[in-house]
Amino acid sequence: MMKQWTNSDISAAETLRLIAEHSIDVIAQVSDDMRFRYISPSSERLFQRSVEDVIGRHISEFVVPEDLAIIAAARQDVLRQAVDNTTVTVRVIRGDGKIIWVEVASRLIATAPDGAPGDRAVIMRDISDRKALEDELRSMAMRDGLTGLANRRAFDEGLESQWQRTSAEKSQMSLLLIDIDHFKEFNDTNGHQVGDDCLRSVGAALQSSLAGSGGLLARYGGDELAIVLGDADSRSAALTAERARAAVEALEIPHGATTSGVITISLGAATAFARDGGSVAMPHALLASADRALYMAKEAGRNCCRTTLLFAKTASG
Repeated sequence: MMKQWTNSDISAAETLRLIAEHSIDVIAQVSDDMRFRYISPSSERLFQRSVEDVIGRHISEFVVPEDLAIIAAARQDVLRQAVDNTTVTVRVIRGDGKIIWVEVASRLIATAPDGAPGDRAVIMRDISDRKALEDELRSMAMRDGLTGLANRRAFDEGLESQWQRTSAEKSQMSLLLIDIDHFKEFNDTNGHQVGDDCLRSVGAALQSSLAGSGGLLARYGGDELAIVLGDADSRSAALTAERARAAVEALEIPHGATTSGVITISLGAATAFARDGGSVAMPHALLASADRALYMAKEAGRNCCRTTLLFAKTASG
């Protein structure tokens, strides 16, 4: 007959010891000065370091320096009793040098007799596989299904992010809007499958022309593409535009509707200077300015670039 176990068969201390020693997650006790007082044996798998090598060490020896602020903020939230517990995700450096993503849950478990903050219970879990999957899904969500380039969502986020950096540094940035010349006629003549292939080829040529520039190339919509250039003045933007134009023309894709007889592009380049005294709101003004420059390029006969300048309003301006 199978024995029916009761709580009295195993002491509470023994139960906790068994749980800690056999838990897949890492269970730890961390002092107020951020040092490990206790850590479960599963830490050897997580940190690739022995328990003896972890006990007494400061948490800063394990967490990537850039992520220490996340730990510090969570600690303050717990100590201020703003929350009962916190859960954050940080990068941890293992003993073999590999960096992994770890989810850290923390809760205050003790208070010193004088009322000072005491120890905290911490549970750590390796979520590297989950993080990799999340990153992959996010990457897929930010890619255009036809060309493989960044999509409109990625463009919007990239443009806003670059402007924030430009504004903070009071530097400059540029935006190129690109239109494939007479692309509707190309599609109507050759069919949409050939049109899609052409669009992919143009995207690949543009990407190659940007090698080393750090620019963000995105499919803006339809046959229109865009390039965000950080820290680029008008001269740099014009040079990038010319390389892009030449790269597409060099594909020599036949197109009877263009002057040169091959697929070409028109480009509008807008450069924004972030300076105190600037009057236009960003990044919408940069888009509008690049669109006007693109229209000017088409009016000038296509297969060329036209540029514009604007002074953008900074946060302090």
